[in-house]
Amino acid sequence: MERGLSRNTLASYRRDLDRYAEQLTAAGIAELAQVRPKDVTGHLAALRAEGLASSSAARAISAVRGLHRFALRERLVTHDAAAEVRPPSPPKRLPKALDVDQVSRLLAVPAADNPLGLRDRALLEFLYGTGARISEAVGADIDDLDLGEQSAALLRGKGGRTRLVPVGGYARTAVQAYLVRARPTLAEAGRGTPAIFLNARGGRLSRQSAWTVLHRCATVAGLPIDGPYAVSPHTLRHSYATHLLDGGADVRVVQELLGHASVTTTQVYTLVTVERLREVYATSHPRAR
Repeated sequence: MERGLSRNTLASYRRDLDRYAEQLTAAGIAELAQVRPKDVTGHLAALRAEGLASSSAARAISAVRGLHRFALRERLVTHDAAAEVRPPSPPKRLPKALDVDQVSRLLAVPAADNPLGLRDRALLEFLYGTGARISEAVGADIDDLDLGEQSAALLRGKGGRTRLVPVGGYARTAVQAYLVRARPTLAEAGRGTPAIFLNARGGRLSRQSAWTVLHRCATVAGLPIDGPYAVSPHTLRHSYATHLLDGGADVRVVQELLGHASVTTTQVYTLVTVERLREVYATSHPRAR
């Protein structure tokens, strides 16, 4: 709470620490002061033995390290048992991004002749048109939108940080159509929630339901929904950033649009564009080989 982390991050850390507590209890350890470095490394080994991905194991150990640092700072223990335990380094993976044609196919799937179809199209256009995280999109309210000539949306990101992002013409048109022709119908079944995106019962659309919308549309569009290149809500965010950089946007501008606290996080997208430059060069230049 002191760090201003999102509810989803807090829930993840809580699950990680609950698992750690269970491991310590099974080992006969009742207090943090009894924990030794070998117990922490044993927990990490158990996580990997369960088949947990290196990225998930790294997050779990980071939560454990944070707990022990906190306990030492609060003088609940006299030593930090996790200080020397390093989380596993996840493999460096490039973000999965769709090309422009694939995005166009995906956005064209929802029907525009019924309330849910209008909502789904508005949701997908909003995600791609603003680079919003799925939690930011479903958490946005009507008052967070300005669909005038200088259209913009106020997004609430990680750590309680807010940012104002432009809303492009396609997204503005889709959202306006949804607000005028579909949202009032959906809202009739609810209790007056201020959310932009509503479910069939008139309540705020959940992250899981929004994921289901994307999954269904990706299937119809012939895009992968399983495996390493499966389309997910974050895929549209990756595509948003990659296409901006492909179009010549400055990485610092993209950082602000994505709401990244550090430009280092944004710079991973430049790797995507370098790979694409290499592909174009390899397929186009007569001396590329």
